[in-house]
Amino acid sequence: MKKYILLLLMFLTSEGYSLAQNYSGIQPMRERATIIDEILEDRIKTVLPEIMRREKLNMWLIISREYNEDPVIKTMLPATWHAARRRTILVIFDKGEGELETLAIARYDVGKTFKKAWDKEKQPDQWARLKEIIEERDPEKIGINQSEHWQHADGIVLTDYEELKDAIGADYSKRLVSAERVAVGWLETRSDKEMTIYPHILRIAHEIIAEGFSEKVIHPGITTTEDVVWWYREKIRELKLSTWFHPSVSIQRADPELFDHLRTFDSRPEQNVIMPGDLLHVDFGITYLRLNTDTQQHAYVLRPGENSVPEYLQQAFENGNRLQDIFTENFSVGRTGNEVLKMSRDQAIEEGIKPSIYTHPIGYHGHAAGTTLGMWDAQGGVPGDGDYPLHLNTAYSIELNSATYIEEWGKEIRIMLEEDAFFDESGVWYIDGRQREIMTIPRIPAEQ
Repeated sequence: MKKYILLLLMFLTSEGYSLAQNYSGIQPMRERATIIDEILEDRIKTVLPEIMRREKLNMWLIISREYNEDPVIKTMLPATWHAARRRTILVIFDKGEGELETLAIARYDVGKTFKKAWDKEKQPDQWARLKEIIEERDPEKIGINQSEHWQHADGIVLTDYEELKDAIGADYSKRLVSAERVAVGWLETRSDKEMTIYPHILRIAHEIIAEGFSEKVIHPGITTTEDVVWWYREKIRELKLSTWFHPSVSIQRADPELFDHLRTFDSRPEQNVIMPGDLLHVDFGITYLRLNTDTQQHAYVLRPGENSVPEYLQQAFENGNRLQDIFTENFSVGRTGNEVLKMSRDQAIEEGIKPSIYTHPIGYHGHAAGTTLGMWDAQGGVPGDGDYPLHLNTAYSIELNSATYIEEWGKEIRIMLEEDAFFDESGVWYIDGRQREIMTIPRIPAEQ
């Protein structure tokens, strides 16, 4: 682990992005497993007790069968487990004074944290053993993963729910409550150890984007948007990483075609040849060390004789940066996503910016559990998870766009930005910075 931290610090102190990337600091699989397990063990000790106490939950049951995993249990399995085994039941009991008891009603220990608490030879009935554990601890509230608004916290299936109630009896069944706020808190809260590695993960994603949006990959008049998309997919696989969604690359240019959200993110032309004068947009993410990234950036293909992005496009981009500032400055503990959305839209419109905001939490999932701050087709607010208040030590994909009318093109364009950020006592800060200028293809070397 010390060797990993040294490599990571060396990597994070390097400056700039080179077109000839070597992506240093990506760990071999064995080291990744060690990092994942150390972070998990630390999170259960440092993150979970406070959340359970905050939500006044005495006991939390997480129940899954193999290949039908609860989204939460997948974040609690050791790195070498790719699925639950048979039926796996995790029991988390708050003993008080910040101490949790973590048990596995399973045939095996589940990692280092969840110790086996069932001997099938002594008690053949797994549910009966769970009942014994509940009776011994007599919790006032027993949380299970049921939720109307967060699919991430709705993991208990009907069969397990019904068998659980039958097994524990009427009295304890009355104590069953939704654990959705504990599940969401667990998923949305980032630990200190995670925030040591998250900048490294974002740096890798940013470097892949920069290489894909360069003359190394794009040859105007030949390369199509789909060529670039599949270059990104191949690069992810080459680096032994994975992605949680298929990348997209789209074009805005001086033609009659108007922006359409559905077309931009769904029905893109397959063979759209990239030409000089095009404004390119990419939506890209990776998964590494169980954490996800989600980034949207822009590049401009220089015309012959040009050595910079046209001023009218750069001004449109600055409108996008300004919308980011307005939005993140409105983050405050206890404010709901819908409140921040309305405040930000009102302020942006007052400043002459045409905003669309659709920001989501990020972490163990790309579209993660937590506070939703708008959707592209719900700019008036999002019921349920949009009413959930902001908490500290949570990460978000600051996803939005601003529309600007371009006289030279005779139409409105959208600057679609997305950068991953962290919200703590200091405010909102971008985990690996954000795009401040449109990239050029080819790159123009900085003046010496």
